[in-house]
Amino acid sequence: MAQQSTHRRVYRPGTVLLAAALLAAALSVMPELANGQPHPRRNDQFKHQVELMEQAWRTAELNADVAAMDKLLSNDFVGITMTGQVVTKMQQLERLRRRTTVLSKLDLKDEHVKLIGMTAVVTSLAEVEGSSEGVPMHGTFRYTRVYSRQPSGTWQITNFEATRVGPPLQQPPNERGSGPGGPNPHTGEGGPHPDVPGSL
Repeated sequence: MAQQSTHRRVYRPGTVLLAAALLAAALSVMPELANGQPHPRRNDQFKHQVELMEQAWRTAELNADVAAMDKLLSNDFVGITMTGQVVTKMQQLERLRRRTTVLSKLDLKDEHVKLIGMTAVVTSLAEVEGSSEGVPMHGTFRYTRVYSRQPSGTWQITNFEATRVGPPLQQPPNERGSGPGGPNPHTGEGGPHPDVPGSL
């Protein structure tokens, strides 16, 4: 009668520790892979990196530093200027090289960085002074800049838009002085209609 041989599996302490370490690493990465978001502990690090990029962009603009701007902008960059023009990376670099727009002041405040996976959306309020095509220019603008984190770990600007901040839109006067948006003829009360641009 053949005897059945029994083998006892021996677990070595080093193997068990290695397996535990790999499991812990996998569990720490799973939430990030599941929702496409960086680990919460990395958010502050990423935001700080983007904030440094914002400073580098501002310095490159003020100094007309084409080489620095070339590194900051992605190859598929698309920008919308304060006059509504759409520019590519090459066009933006050429504008900088030719000093089409010269900035003497570019103060950024009210800056917010929003992370969406490996993308960062930055909004800010900019006080700008300088000249465009030799014509003096100054004003307040809302800036929106979109950064994308590259596989190398660096961030690049993929999109930019500038919107001039102007006075609030005024409600057109009501010819009769009554009705929606006009004062009540009996009480004298009333206000802007919700559907009128500029209403709150």
